[in-house]
Amino acid sequence: MADRDAPITAAEPAPPGNAPAKPARALGTPLASVIAVVTTILGLIVLAWAILFVTKGRFLKPTFEKIVAAQTNREVKVAGDFQLYFAPFNVKFLAEGLTVSNPQWAGRGNFFSAKKIDTRISTWSLITGNRRINWLGLEDGHVDLQWDKAGKRNTWTFNESQEKGDPLELPIIRRALVQGTLVRYVDPRMQVEAGIRIHTVEARDTQFASAIRFDGNGTARGTRFILAGALLTPNATVSGGQNQLQLHVEGVRTQIDVSGTLPGATEIEGADLQMDARGQNLADVFAVAGIAVPDTRNYRFRSALTKRGDEWRFTKLRGRFGASDLAGKFTVKLKEPRLLLTADLATRTLDIIDAGPFIGYSPQASAAGKVVTQAAGTPRILPDAPLRVEALKNFDAKVNWTVRTVRAESLPVSNITLGLDLEDRLLKLSPLNFSLARGTVSSDITINARREPVFTEYDIRLSPTPMGVLLAGFGVEESGTTGTLKARVQMTGSGNSVRDSLANSNGRIAVILPKGSFWTRNIQLAELDIGTFIQKMFEKKLKEPVQINCGLIGFSVRNGIAAADPILIDTQKSVMLGRGGFSFKNETIDMAFRADSKKFSLFAGQSPVGIGGYFSRPSIDVISPELLGRAGAGVGLALVASPLAAVIAFVDVGDAKAADCGPVLAGASARSQRTDKGKPRDDVGKGTTAKSEDGKASKGERKEQRKKFLGIF
Repeated sequence: MADRDAPITAAEPAPPGNAPAKPARALGTPLASVIAVVTTILGLIVLAWAILFVTKGRFLKPTFEKIVAAQTNREVKVAGDFQLYFAPFNVKFLAEGLTVSNPQWAGRGNFFSAKKIDTRISTWSLITGNRRINWLGLEDGHVDLQWDKAGKRNTWTFNESQEKGDPLELPIIRRALVQGTLVRYVDPRMQVEAGIRIHTVEARDTQFASAIRFDGNGTARGTRFILAGALLTPNATVSGGQNQLQLHVEGVRTQIDVSGTLPGATEIEGADLQMDARGQNLADVFAVAGIAVPDTRNYRFRSALTKRGDEWRFTKLRGRFGASDLAGKFTVKLKEPRLLLTADLATRTLDIIDAGPFIGYSPQASAAGKVVTQAAGTPRILPDAPLRVEALKNFDAKVNWTVRTVRAESLPVSNITLGLDLEDRLLKLSPLNFSLARGTVSSDITINARREPVFTEYDIRLSPTPMGVLLAGFGVEESGTTGTLKARVQMTGSGNSVRDSLANSNGRIAVILPKGSFWTRNIQLAELDIGTFIQKMFEKKLKEPVQINCGLIGFSVRNGIAAADPILIDTQKSVMLGRGGFSFKNETIDMAFRADSKKFSLFAGQSPVGIGGYFSRPSIDVISPELLGRAGAGVGLALVASPLAAVIAFVDVGDAKAADCGPVLAGASARSQRTDKGKPRDDVGKGTTAKSEDGKASKGERKEQRKKFLGIF
């Protein structure tokens, strides 16, 4: 037994290999710390939520006014009750007498004011920035939406440091009850001002819980309009359904109805809408948006309508204007610095009356057939409607349009293809092609409105076309005519209308007639030969067609006056020559044609046939002074000699020089023309409007001709 009184000694150290393990640290301490922190945060959130829920967040009113005012640089006031809390998960915001002032540049007044605003905002949307409002109650609200005159700032962009104001994008509103609210919109640059009243009433149809109805009026580019409509909110909207829209707009002699569905009460993106537009002139509607299109007669169109990004898309377009149809699609893209209009259109039948406005005739005048106007007491047919240069500054365009058939008497036109490209006032019509009597007209026209006055370049080409079909409406016998013709017009001109442009034009016009036959029922057209006319004047038509070797009807155009350069048609029996010309300035014609026989002829007038008058009222003078002089000489000879002697005055010895068809078919000028012997011709005009018989203009002739064409006598 151990001695209990033995002294206590230190214990022997244990062997190193058998040392006891150190106490382990408690597992899960970091996790527990995280849990504790998270729990604390959640507790604070719950506490804050509870405090806000119990107090309705009313104590945050001064803080709200101060923070929002600082962030928006606007004066913000809440005159009455204020609530801001979670109920239970969405943010509940209520304010009575809320006002948010306008920026200084917008003048006095408030950007927003309301007697009462009550909302429930999706908390998740505040985090993601989607701005979705699940419920909006608005009573006696007023919203002032303004752009400044430069189109740079607006009242709903609160960051004044931005160079450009944000586009108007309303939050997605799932349900709403709005009463007595007025929205004002002003855009000086687009010249639009509108006031819209919004109010909610119970719908009669039990399918809908309520309907947001609106009406208003305003002006667009000085033209007044009114509108009315409704957003019919389905019960399904609470769970993300769609809203039905009904809209009616009247103005500028136009009525537009829009109906369909919206993803949300204020959500246009991806809308499925149908539009029905009708009115007196389609140009009226586009003018409101600052887009210039040709005038039309009464029209009605239907199309599908939707919005994708910055584009408004009109698809499945169907309708009529005047007596013509139109189908296709077009898009208006809201881009800077100008709108962009793109279109792909097709017409089955285009009435020629409806085509008049495309080149400057008014639809009223075209519809009545009154394409002839009076200027200084003389008739005019060239269109003088000015190009809308100011409107061209507002938009760009890319348009493709095809027309299958043109309804027009004596004008065999079909298969029109038009490509239109407008970029910053430079308008290109290329191609502008169409079929003409089994031939093809190909055109490239450039209208440069960047210059003042407008500068236009014309290049119009006619492929070889059968004359019988082309001139069938003018007395030509199609079955007996095998001749063809081709032509080209190359000119430039300055002026803001077709008439002004041509009146100042320069260039060349050439019509070429290759070898062929020509048969006419109108004896006065037969070679314009007075001798043939006398021989055949008692017959109804020619017994055989005129055989054409080659022909050229050429004009040089200088400052709007076209002079024969040359007119030379070589036929089997004679050579027809022409001199004179016509004027685009006053639309007068003063030309003379004569046919010299290649063979001996007893009855040949050898005197010019005159073509005068105006483009709209041409006249043919087949009894010319020269012919009357010969007739007088014949009468004198008959009196002093014998009746047989009277024939001598009409004898043609047949010395006409046949033409070298090479320069003729090449469309060369008069100076390049040759006889079939290779010698220069001295009997054709050389680009001046008055010639003597030897081809040289006298001073008096030039002066008198110039007076006539310039319309100064």
